[in-house]
Amino acid sequence: GTVSCPFSCPQPGLQFTVLSLELPVGESSPAPRAISWIWKCLAPAAGEEPQTMDHAEENEIPVATQRYYVERPIFSHPVLQERLHVKDKVSDSIGDKLKQAFTCTPKKIRNIIYMFLPITKWLPAYKFKEYVLGDLVSGISTGVLQLPQGLAFAMLAAVPPVFGLYSSFYPVIMYCFFGTSRHISIGPFAVISLMIGGVAVRLVPDDIVIPGGVNATNGTEARDALRVKVAMSVTLLSGIIQFCLGVCRFGFVAIYLTEPLVRGFTTAAAVHVFTSMLKYLFGVKTKRYSGIFSVVYSTVAVLQNVKNLNVCSLGVGLMVFGLLLGGKEFNERFKEKLPAPIPLEFFAVVMGTGISAGFNLQESYSVDVVGTLPLGLLPPANPDTSLFHLVYVDAIAIAIVGFSVTISMAKTLANKHGYQVDGNQELIALGICNSIGSLFQTFSISCSLSRSLVQEGTGGKTQLAGCLASLMILLVILATGFLFESLPQVCSVGLAVLSAIVIVNLKGMFMQFSDLPFFWRTSKIELTIWLTTFVSSLFLGPSYKVLGQLPDTDVYIDIDAFEEVKEIPGIKIFQINAPIYYANSDLYSNALKRKTGVNPALIMGARRKAMRKYAKEVGNANVANATVVKVRFMPQGETVHTVILDFTQVNFIDSVGVKTLAGIVKEYGDVELLFHSIHDAVLGSQVREAMAERETSAPTPQDDMEPNATPTTPEA
Repeated sequence: GTVSCPFSCPQPGLQFTVLSLELPVGESSPAPRAISWIWKCLAPAAGEEPQTMDHAEENEIPVATQRYYVERPIFSHPVLQERLHVKDKVSDSIGDKLKQAFTCTPKKIRNIIYMFLPITKWLPAYKFKEYVLGDLVSGISTGVLQLPQGLAFAMLAAVPPVFGLYSSFYPVIMYCFFGTSRHISIGPFAVISLMIGGVAVRLVPDDIVIPGGVNATNGTEARDALRVKVAMSVTLLSGIIQFCLGVCRFGFVAIYLTEPLVRGFTTAAAVHVFTSMLKYLFGVKTKRYSGIFSVVYSTVAVLQNVKNLNVCSLGVGLMVFGLLLGGKEFNERFKEKLPAPIPLEFFAVVMGTGISAGFNLQESYSVDVVGTLPLGLLPPANPDTSLFHLVYVDAIAIAIVGFSVTISMAKTLANKHGYQVDGNQELIALGICNSIGSLFQTFSISCSLSRSLVQEGTGGKTQLAGCLASLMILLVILATGFLFESLPQVCSVGLAVLSAIVIVNLKGMFMQFSDLPFFWRTSKIELTIWLTTFVSSLFLGPSYKVLGQLPDTDVYIDIDAFEEVKEIPGIKIFQINAPIYYANSDLYSNALKRKTGVNPALIMGARRKAMRKYAKEVGNANVANATVVKVRFMPQGETVHTVILDFTQVNFIDSVGVKTLAGIVKEYGDVELLFHSIHDAVLGSQVREAMAERETSAPTPQDDMEPNATPTTPEA
């Protein structure tokens, strides 16, 4: 056999290293005899007499031995410094560096084009005979998976399903030109869609006050239109952030997004997605929850309404769930033998559509359906930039999470296939996809893990496979209305089917719970990071209250606490039980709009749109009296005329909080704003500010107001 054994000599200045010795010994010789042969060969070189092996057997065959003798001095770092000479480093002068930086050569221009437009590098080198078949099969397989996922993830983003198809088309085409990864699939992703939906529902809740005096159907359409506007705004801003980070070479930020942090966050997001899909699977009506323990509240709300579940929706959803789960296990087990994974999601949509149309589930069993998909593409539209100050925190989070997911999958597939991806260029590519895509009514996109594995596993070689998948989506967008014009029910896919598709696609994220034993064995610190991120993302969030009156009393408490508590018509009382300072001032402003349902930016935008429409109708672009238009487009039902900010429990406010309140007063200029039960500390700061202003300006009637008087207008 061959024995490897290090050997050291005790004599100073000498070292021996035995790499291997081939020792022909008997079949029954144990390992210690091989070691004895090594010692017999090397002991003379060490100045020692070899010992005879008393246990040698007759069947052992002695062979010629080879002796190793190595002698060299022992070096230390000071000795090396004395014997060796440090190489002089000659650096160019600043002038030479500037000259080199601003010198324009054909090679430098070509490299810049290759860097900014990677398609110009790999497309001319495209090996048609080797790549075309793999890209063709991969594109078709990815396309049939992208269709149902686009519809389903639009539900998470709180926008109509057709916008999921738009988000599956435009960004994919643009990434083909600007992306450096050859295998990832760009488009809607569950976690990013959930984050978009959180912003949209927060700013445009179900019970928002929408100008227009419309019925329930038109009110839902108006609400969805506002949510699309919010999604476009946050998508544009996140795209701008990603593009600027890429231009500034901030691709290295992915280093600081450690794997435990990202995986803990995405696992918690998967739980959020799962709980948000339960109500569609069971066919029950519940409101969306946000804030602390929103996952628990959502789950409890579904369980409390189980008695009202739609048996038909649950049956269809569970049937599709079982089909997808079993089919994915089949694909995984036989992936080496299958030419391409079976497109189970596509078959589920076709089956759900057929069942919904054939048995008329919407009318017979009150099954919620997606509805008819509109025909054709929408013209470009400018996102509402006035919403940026409301969504910039969410846009930063979406930009970072989207990039981290994309670069991690891109690096994984690049290492597998032996090429490099550029993190800075990936930021630029995502920024272009999101910012330009927002002009065409798309919401934020990222790399889809499941579709990327399908695109790579079915033989995809380049992003031409992604382009082919997007062309299949374009075919659906352009042909759906024509094909199903006479059967509008056929293109109505049950929401239970889409919820089952979303839940099954979360399987990979739920498998990340297996990280816990691994981190327990390897690093307790990373385990703590994983658990902290998971728990904080899952349960924590800001908590605010809208107060109502306890009948026949002057007691005002949380309207969600007791059934007897009723709101005063036309008045919203908003309370925070914490200081307003730099850390939570933005959260306070956003929560005010979300909880009261009155968002001045959205209302003014809708009002301006209504004014333009009215001016067009009367044929006069200059409407002399805007009040007429304002009254014309006010809701027919209850309106909110007063918002009261309850500062009873506010004991501190800093300069950032003051600026936030000033911004709120400015935004709610058309709404009567009251400050109710102001705390002494806040009141004292207002009095001091008023006295300072009085010293620098002439007195006015407003300056003589008593300090304890309650202001009743925004100007007060």
